[in-house]
Amino acid sequence: MARLADKVAIVTGATSGLGAASAVRMAEEGAAVLVTGRDEGRGQAVAETITAAGGRARFQALDVTDEVVWQATVESVVSEHGRLDILFNNAGTTRAEPIADVSLETWRHIMAVNADGVFLGTRSAIPAMRESGGGSIINMSSVLGMVGTSHLAAYTASKGAVRYFTKCVALECARDGSGVRVNSIHPAFIHTPMMDETAARMFGDAAAGPEEFGKLHPVGHVGEPNDIANGVVYLASDESKFVTGTELVIDGGYTAE
Repeated sequence: MARLADKVAIVTGATSGLGAASAVRMAEEGAAVLVTGRDEGRGQAVAETITAAGGRARFQALDVTDEVVWQATVESVVSEHGRLDILFNNAGTTRAEPIADVSLETWRHIMAVNADGVFLGTRSAIPAMRESGGGSIINMSSVLGMVGTSHLAAYTASKGAVRYFTKCVALECARDGSGVRVNSIHPAFIHTPMMDETAARMFGDAAAGPEEFGKLHPVGHVGEPNDIANGVVYLASDESKFVTGTELVIDGGYTAE
């Protein structure tokens, strides 16, 4: 059974990694998906992968830090489909370095993408979801929104902001009768291009990432993109209709220790 049949979704940062995997899985479950990001070539490829498999998708460029573009993006989806049911605020960035080396420019860039982008997307989507009779907003946080680590201070701070922002908006939407649910999702280390980039900075070799980061998880290995994408489908679906303002942690035991 198509768990997201007749639903319309926007996925940010969907040109690779967790965003691409989640867009594909949502389309497999029946959703019409707007694939967004800044890399048109890779975004078009994700959308074409979906349509070639019989799903519904198109690509649209989106800089998540741009307030005007966000509003236009939501309006284009509503104009095309008549509704918006799902927003996965997935776009993110990171940079691994000691706090003494973090420039103000780097700090502000990470906050702009990871925190401001979630704020702008959420604020833009809620009115459209109200008109649709409700919806599900899924905000990408991290296990590092729950616990700290060295060399990732800006990233960790931004993901903590996402965690608590999610709770505040979830309470507002629960109490105003809009039918909009808002939850955060908290992966540990997942084998994506972002993980490879972090491994290259921390260990000098992207190929060292799976082994080195795998040691941080009690299960002994890092996760795969579909481990997260399947959780996104759950939060997007009506199966989670009683779930709002909480964290879905998918971390191989990382936060249990």
